[in-house]
Amino acid sequence: MSSIDWIVLLGTLGFIAIYGAWKTRKSQNIEGYLKGDSDMKWATIGLSVMATQASAITFISTPGQAYESGMGFVQNYLGLPIALIIVSAVFIPIYYKLKVYTAYEYLETRFGVKSRLLAASLFLIQRGLAAGITIYAPAIIIATALGWQLDITILLIGALVIVYTVSGGTKAVSLTQKWQMAVIMGGMFIAFFIIIFNLPENVSFGEAVSIAGMMDKMNVIDFSLDIDKRYTFWTGITGGTFLALSYFGTDQSQVQRYLSGKSVYESRMGLMFNALLKIPMQFFILFVGIMVFVFFQFQEHRIVFNQTSLDQAYQTEYAGELKTIEDEYQVVFNEKKQYLEQISTSTNQSEIDQAVALAQQKDKQEIELKNQAKAIILKAVPESKSKDSDYIFLSFIMNYMPIGLIGLLLAVIFSAAMSSTAGELNALASTSTIDFYKRLSSAAAQASDRKMVIISKLFTAFWGIIAITFALFAQLLENLIEAVNILGSIFYGTILGIFLVAFFINKIKGKATFIAAIIAQAAVIILHFFGQDIFSYLLQTPVKEVGYLWYNVIGCGLVIGLAALLQMVIKEKD
Repeated sequence: MSSIDWIVLLGTLGFIAIYGAWKTRKSQNIEGYLKGDSDMKWATIGLSVMATQASAITFISTPGQAYESGMGFVQNYLGLPIALIIVSAVFIPIYYKLKVYTAYEYLETRFGVKSRLLAASLFLIQRGLAAGITIYAPAIIIATALGWQLDITILLIGALVIVYTVSGGTKAVSLTQKWQMAVIMGGMFIAFFIIIFNLPENVSFGEAVSIAGMMDKMNVIDFSLDIDKRYTFWTGITGGTFLALSYFGTDQSQVQRYLSGKSVYESRMGLMFNALLKIPMQFFILFVGIMVFVFFQFQEHRIVFNQTSLDQAYQTEYAGELKTIEDEYQVVFNEKKQYLEQISTSTNQSEIDQAVALAQQKDKQEIELKNQAKAIILKAVPESKSKDSDYIFLSFIMNYMPIGLIGLLLAVIFSAAMSSTAGELNALASTSTIDFYKRLSSAAAQASDRKMVIISKLFTAFWGIIAITFALFAQLLENLIEAVNILGSIFYGTILGIFLVAFFINKIKGKATFIAAIIAQAAVIILHFFGQDIFSYLLQTPVKEVGYLWYNVIGCGLVIGLAALLQMVIKEKD
C-alpha cells in the first residue's frame, strides 16, 4: 500500500476519533454521558442508528454474499420498515414517558426485577459476543490483505473505539457515527463507479446487469416455501420483521441511539429515516457485489480470493493437487469468458441463447473447482476458516483501486468497525450501569453524578477489553454477515416476546413470563444445534437446515404462548 493510502487511512481514522473525544469532552453528568443530554436531532439519530447496525461486516461480507449467492439476501430486510413503524408508534412513547435510560427499566415496572435482569442479561450475552465479532471480522480480513499481525489489528481497532467511547459516551458515539457514515457511503459510491469504469469496453452497464441476470445473480425475491432456504420473501417479511422489531425496539445499542433525541418526534423521524433508506442501502451494497462479480468474469484471477491461505497451501504437500485444479480452473474461466464476450457482441439471438447456456455450464464447473480448491486449502491450512466470499470485495479494493482510494476504502471498513463497536460498547456500559450496578448495589444510592459517570466509563472500558479478548480467540465458520444475524436471532425472539407481553397482554404477570422466557430461550438454543434432526424426523424428509430468521418468530411465539398457559395455573398478585 502506498504512502498516500496510509496518510488517507490514518488521517481519516485519527480525525474521527479526535473529533468525537473533543466535541464531548464536557460530558460530566450521567444524563449527558448515557443519553447525550437528550438533545440529538433526527438526522444525527438516523445516521447513528444506521451506523450502529451497519458494521464493517456489512461492507466486507455483503458484496461477497452477493457475488456468490446473488441479490436474495436483501429479503432479510423486508420486514424492517414494518418493525420501525411499530417501534415508533408503541415503544418510543412508552420509553419517553417513563424517562428510562435503558429499555429493560420498563420491564421492572411491569414484571418485577427478575424479568428486567433476565432480559438485560440476554442482551449482555449476545451483544457482548457480537461486539467481539464486529472487531474480529474486519481485523482478520484486513490483517490477511495487508500482511499485518491479526492481534495487532484487533488491538488497533479496539483501542481506537475505547478511546472516544470512554471519553464522550453516547454523544461521542452519535457524532462520530455521522462522519463515519459519510465516509462509508462516499467510499462505496466511489468503488461502484470505478467498478463500472473498469468493465471491458464492449460491456456497457446494461449488458453487465444482463450478464448478472443470466448467471442467476439478479433474483431479488423468492416466494418459495422451502424450509431449507435461508432467504425468501416469507422469511424476510415474518422472521425479518420479528428480528428488526426486537433489534430496534429492545436492543439497548439501538434504543440508546434514539433515546438521545430531543423529543418523541426527533426519535421517530430518525427511525423513519432508516425505514426509508435501509433497504435501498443494502440493495446498493449487494449490487456493488454483483458488479464485482461481472468484473471478475472478464478479469483473470486466481481460484480463491484469500491469497494468503492459497500461498500457504502451495507450501505444503497438497501443492501439486492444488496446481492441477487451478490450471483446470483457468481453462474453464477462459472458455466462459469467450462465451460472455460472444453474448455482448453477437446480434444473432440463437447464438446468444447458445452462448448463455454454455456460459452457465462453465460457471457451474467453476464453482465445483472452487469448492475442491477450498477443501484442499482447508486440509493444507486448517486455521484458514473464514469463507472466501469475505475476501472478494477487499481483493478488488487492494488490486484494482487507484492510489489514495485504497486508503479511503480501508478507512470505510475501519470506520464501520469502529462505529458499530462503539455503539455496542456504549449500550453494554449503560445496561451494566443502570440495570445492574445502580439497581443492585447499595453504594449506587449515595453515588454522585460524577461517580456514576466514572462507573459507566469503567464499564465501557471493561466491555471493550472483553470484546477485544473474545476477538483475539474467535474462529468464525460462517459468512461473517450471517454469523452476526444468527447470533442475534438466537436471543432476540425471547427478548421481544417478553416486551410484547409487557406492552400488550396485561393479564399475564411477571412469574409466568419469566418461566416462559427461560423455556423459550432453551428451546431456541436446542433448535439451533439440533433443528435439522428434529424437523427431518417430524416431516419425515431430510432437512438441511432451519432458516435462522425463523428463530425470532419461534422464540417470541413460545414466550407469549407459554406465558399465557402458565398464567392460567400460576396465582400471582399484581
